[in-house]
Amino acid sequence: MDHFADRLRAAPQSRLQRGAAAEALQLARELAHRAQIIEAPDVRPRVMPDAGMFAAADQITVAAHDLALVLTDESQVEEAVGLVAEAQQRAGV
Repeated sequence: MDHFADRLRAAPQSRLQRGAAAEALQLARELAHRAQIIEAPDVRPRVMPDAGMFAAADQITVAAHDLALVLTDESQVEEAVGLVAEAQQRAGV
């Protein structure tokens, strides 16, 4: 995840506009959703807001760290790592 975030921070604005930032936001929202479901299964999850393309790297960093704090087994960690790898590939960074 840190590698993906670093690549986003280094990416030119044109790459972010072509979809890398949108892919990162989608990933951040998914990771945040998963963390909220684990932390408070009876509470409706909130949607992470779109803070702009230049904040996308920070949003995935925060969401991934929040999720890492609540995961309870190795299979959940592996699944989250897979989500990050797939999003990075789709983002092209």
